[in-house]
Parts: sequence; C-alpha cells; structure tokens
Amino acid sequence: MVMNILDLGKRLLDPSWIDQWLGFTTSWADPVADLGSGTVTALMPDVLMTLLSEGILSRFGGQEIDATLLGHDLTATLDVFKVRRRGAHFQSKTVLSDLVWDSHPFPQVTVIAHGVRLIPGVPTKVRCQQLDIEGTIGIAALVDWVNEHDLAWKAELDKRGRVVATHREKKMRAVIDAQVYDNLLTIDIRKANWHGLRVPRRVVRSPALMLDDLPSRASITYAHRRGDHVHFRIELGETTGSFDLSQMRNAIIAGTTLIVF
Repeated sequence: MVMNILDLGKRLLDPSWIDQWLGFTTSWADPVADLGSGTVTALMPDVLMTLLSEGILSRFGGQEIDATLLGHDLTATLDVFKVRRRGAHFQSKTVLSDLVWDSHPFPQVTVIAHGVRLIPGVPTKVRCQQLDIEGTIGIAALVDWVNEHDLAWKAELDKRGRVVATHREKKMRAVIDAQVYDNLLTIDIRKANWHGLRVPRRVVRSPALMLDDLPSRASITYAHRRGDHVHFRIELGETTGSFDLSQMRNAIIAGTTLIVF
C-alpha cells in the first residue's frame, strides 16, 4: 500500500507529466507565440481568430478584464465573446458589463464588429468595416461627462432626478430633457426661469442641433432616457488597430492587461 502511494507521488511529480499537462493547457497559444516571434508568417486568419477568441473567452469569461483599446483604458466583466465567419470576413460579438471607459461607468455595452479582417505580421493588424455599439449609461454619469467639456451650460440633477441646466453667465436655469435620433439632438425645455423669474414655455424655443464631425466618423442612431439610464446605439465606420501577438498570448495566460493600439 505504501509503495503504491509513493509510486503515485513519483508519477504526479514526474517532470515529463507536468510538461505534458502544461503543453495541453496552453497548446492553443503555441502558434500565436510562434507567429509573434516571427518564425511563422503564414498562419491562416481562421486559425488565428479561433485561437484568440477561445483563449480570451476561456481565460477571461465571467471575470473582470483590464484592457487598453486604441489608447483608452477600460475595465469590465466579459460576459460574451463570439467570433464567426461571414463570407470573406469575420463578425465578432462582445458583451461587457460594469464597463469603466476612461473613468466613465457603463452598466452594459454590446459591441458587434462587422467585416473583420486580420492581417498577419509584426505587429498583427485588425481591421473592421463597421462597429455597432449598444449600451446604457447612468444619467448621473452622463451629466458628469457633459460638464467635463466646459460648455456654456452646466448640468446637474435635482432631488427629483430631473436634469437642470444653468447658463454660466446669463443667470438662466431650465429643466430639460434631450434625445438623439440619427445624429439630430433635440432638447425639450420643460421649465425655465431667468434671474428667478418664470419664463413662459410658449416663448422658449426648444433647440435642435445636428451632431456633425463626431470623433472617428461616429453616428448616433439613438440616445434616449429611460428612468435613471440613457440607452444608446452608436455606429463607427472603418476602424484599424494592431496588436503584438506575443503580448496578447502572455496577457491571456497571465491574466494581465490586453493591449490593442
């Protein structure tokens, strides 16, 4: 009996058995390491996509991740990450919860990338024809983000959860609501006063503004308030980034920051 236990212990501690186990658990990453070191230059995009998607999902699925995406820092819980072929290109779907993007919190965001292509090399390039981003942001977080831009109006929430805008110079205050459809921002003025005097609604014109020249050729399909959150959908045109495969592999295995630049 004692000899059997000792024999089992020797087998469990056998270096060759440990090497085999490590080789099996990280076998999906070996081609990525080879490509990152430049020893393999013809890895098929299908294989690379499969390796990366399986590696990222198996390592980070259901867990909080740290990433640097095109120069922006984010943390989030990865709920869904799927990649599938669509004709000559790929399509990916990513669902993130409790996302913090450059210190701005989003309860949930879904990103669908259309027309994704991988261009092998050092670094490897990734290009997509369009990004569809749907999500929610808390109204308080949105108000804070607006105030960061040092506009003529300062926004705040009153005790009833209404958005109150105050002009920094003209002593005018207004209770407002706003929505965006197809890049057209419309503002509804519910109540307004000037130097403490009530301004009749019939003489207050609700402004509308076309949101042109948004960063990265973005288009806001819709953004509207529902309770304490704003639901939105944003479309981005062709986007190109790149990443270091060896860094990506090490980040997946070690659970450290993923970097796309």
